[in-house]
Amino acid sequence: MWHARKKMKFSVLWLAIVSTLPFYLGAKQNSIQEIDDLKDFKKYIKTKPNVLVVFAKNSKALSQYRQTFSDVSQEMKGKASLIIVDCSEAKKLCKNLKVNPTSIELKHYKGGNFNKDYDRKMVTKSMVNFLLDPTGDIPWEEESGAEDVVHVESPKAFSKMLKKQKQPMLVMFYAPWCGFCKRLKPDFAAAATALKGEAILAGIDVDKPHQMELRQEYNITGFPTLYYFENGKKKFSYGGENNKDGILSWMKDPKPPQPKEEEKPWSAEPSNVVHLTDDNFSTVLAENPSVLIMFYAPWCGHCKTMKPEYTKAAEAMKEQNIAGVLAAVDATKEKKIGDQFKITGFPTVKYFKDGEFAFDFSERTEDKIVEFMKNPSEPPPPPAPEQNWADVPSDVVHLTDENYKPFLRKKKHALIMFYAPWCGHCKKAKPEFQNAAAKLVDDQKVAFCAVDCTVYQNLCTQNDVTGYPTLKYFNYGKNPQNYMGGREEADFVKFMKDPSNPGATPPPPPSDPPEKQWADVKGMENLHFLSASNFDTFLQDHKSALVMFYAPWCGHCKAMKPAYGEAASILKEEKIDGVLAAVDATAEPALGNRYNVRGYPT
Repeated sequence: MWHARKKMKFSVLWLAIVSTLPFYLGAKQNSIQEIDDLKDFKKYIKTKPNVLVVFAKNSKALSQYRQTFSDVSQEMKGKASLIIVDCSEAKKLCKNLKVNPTSIELKHYKGGNFNKDYDRKMVTKSMVNFLLDPTGDIPWEEESGAEDVVHVESPKAFSKMLKKQKQPMLVMFYAPWCGFCKRLKPDFAAAATALKGEAILAGIDVDKPHQMELRQEYNITGFPTLYYFENGKKKFSYGGENNKDGILSWMKDPKPPQPKEEEKPWSAEPSNVVHLTDDNFSTVLAENPSVLIMFYAPWCGHCKTMKPEYTKAAEAMKEQNIAGVLAAVDATKEKKIGDQFKITGFPTVKYFKDGEFAFDFSERTEDKIVEFMKNPSEPPPPPAPEQNWADVPSDVVHLTDENYKPFLRKKKHALIMFYAPWCGHCKKAKPEFQNAAAKLVDDQKVAFCAVDCTVYQNLCTQNDVTGYPTLKYFNYGKNPQNYMGGREEADFVKFMKDPSNPGATPPPPPSDPPEKQWADVKGMENLHFLSASNFDTFLQDHKSALVMFYAPWCGHCKAMKPAYGEAASILKEEKIDGVLAAVDATAEPALGNRYNVRGYPT
């Protein structure tokens, strides 16, 4: 009996050693550090420039991913660091960082600060790609829906593919940062799925250094560039429309791009607008006491927008027997006239009375133009230029390249507004910000500061400012954190009295639900209104979604709403595979933080 017990104890001990051994060997091999102390955590992320932190509910949640983390750690040795935080052991650390994983959560830290949540596949290749460029976009090959696009990883792989591939092939040479490429990718991928088995659609990121060979070989000078191949040989450039249907239609009968028809000049179109040249300019002005002239350039987008309004206004004037002439000058052709009147931008509209220039005219719509020509009168002078904020007496400290670091080092709590003088939201927030600064002016540890991003661009670039206003909190010039609270005096004051508890200062949620806020928008029934409770599920259920993060008080958001509703209706009517959604970011601050929403609309 004694021997049996002894044997049993030995077996259990041996099993425990064998079971535990891989964990310790793995830890030794991949050097993934486990941290459970807050001070150690902060020290670690400050000393490492590129850190992926694995927050786990417990050790069981980690078990299925340990090998993946080990492989990533080995592959990224010297380039990035992985650390593990087991929240069942490091409860204080996880609570302080407001992390509460249901299983595991991965967060990336860069230069001592939180960068973003890891939002890609839990596989070695995806994690390595992410750590090689943690601020970049998700690689195309990892995007949902791009599975049927052949993603070419090297010149060697492309050469091999050309030799063995007998099917016709359309290849898109692209760069990840290219806006046109991003817009084309979903349609290209959808076409790849539709043509599966009949043709190959491939994508090559030639912005990568190791792909430069292909970039030079195929003379890629712009993005995207699409070439058609047959039997491994390049035949010609893609000549269809940049959408799914265009690609499918063109691939049925591939042909080189057809030369575009030359755009007909405005002067060749029938209308009541009088087109002026150097030959007739003086004559028309001498014969007509009231003339409005639009100086334009054929390529100018704003001119193209104004052109139909101007044409309709000329027609309305004729129908209503309104005295006067609407004229136009192509300033790219009639340079002498353009120089005479110092035309430097397009469109420029000037009013002439009795053959002489009288004043500039700024309206652009049919109604306003017709109304003006009924009784031409000089508009009131523009308001005096606005005084620079830095020249306005207040308790806000205006930072420059010279005083930025020295000043912030001395302040325990500093809230900085990064702004642009022309920004409407900045103008609205300024008096509230100034009042808050005045209220706390006696507290020497606190400072309200401002940086003009049109003057001190380097400071704004260093602080990742992409919209105005951007407000950031600093502790002795370090550990910048985005301020996501309200923009009234009370909000600023409350935050600066207790910066360690930013959750205490969110703006109050609107009283009306989103459906009521959008009730007067045509097409709102085709929009989807999201919240934290349905956001992730909605995205999983929809292959392609455009989400507008907005604030109910935001003027630009209000201006965008009609077009957004109209677009949602068109998507539904034309059965396009995509949906439009909206999030009230003032009511859903967690979603706004997750996607780094700093201004509205985003």
